[in-house]
Amino acid sequence: MSPRLRAILGVALMSVLLVLYFVFTGVRAVALLASGSVVPVLMGLGMLILPLIGAWALWRELRFGRQATQLVDQLETEGVLPEELAAAREANVRPDRGELDAAFERYRADAEAAPDRWQAWARLGLMYDACGDRKRARAAIRQAISTYFVRI
Repeated sequence: MSPRLRAILGVALMSVLLVLYFVFTGVRAVALLASGSVVPVLMGLGMLILPLIGAWALWRELRFGRQATQLVDQLETEGVLPEELAAAREANVRPDRGELDAAFERYRADAEAAPDRWQAWARLGLMYDACGDRKRARAAIRQAISTYFVRI
């Protein structure tokens, strides 16, 4: 099974479980609202608000994942994936950490030199991710997404 298919199945499973949680929480919330007492009604309102926030967060993460995948696919189509990652992907092995660290500064300099190029930000995000820095990877990919989808 390909890593991409595994990731999609994992996201689908977690999304289904989260939606089931929302449904069960909503049923409990309605029961509390029907009680008529002040404290249970307030708890029921709180239980309705939390699943709404969770649904919004789920939608946002799914949208981020879809858009990030579109950008990586576009990089691959254009043949501009970071060479270090493309070679490892073709050989179906993990990229060499030393090689990633050595090449990282080049990708960061590219993104800083051309902040309006989504490709530079996406490539930087992929390099951050390969180096294990998820927070900066997401930030760089978000920058690439905002640049790419404004361009369209």
